[in-house]
Amino acid sequence: MKNITVSVDEETYRLSRIKAAEAGTSLSALVRAYLVDLVQGRVPESRFDRLRRLQDETIAAIHARGGGLRAADNFSRSALHERDAPS
Repeated sequence: MKNITVSVDEETYRLSRIKAAEAGTSLSALVRAYLVDLVQGRVPESRFDRLRRLQDETIAAIHARGGGLRAADNFSRSALHERDAPS
């Protein structure tokens, strides 16, 4: 088994020790369990990862419905600038 060193600020360390004690385990055991879950894909996704996944799903849904931005969908210059003349 390999040892690792992690640096955290005093308050994070103090609160982490409290959480570990509340869970009836050691801080090392909590970190070990987290790392095992991480490599086995059992750690909940981060907020960034969730937003990226939702973005990818939304774009895929738009493409699946045949949507998206294509040059053929653009108005011509004359159609874009057509205006009703004031009476």
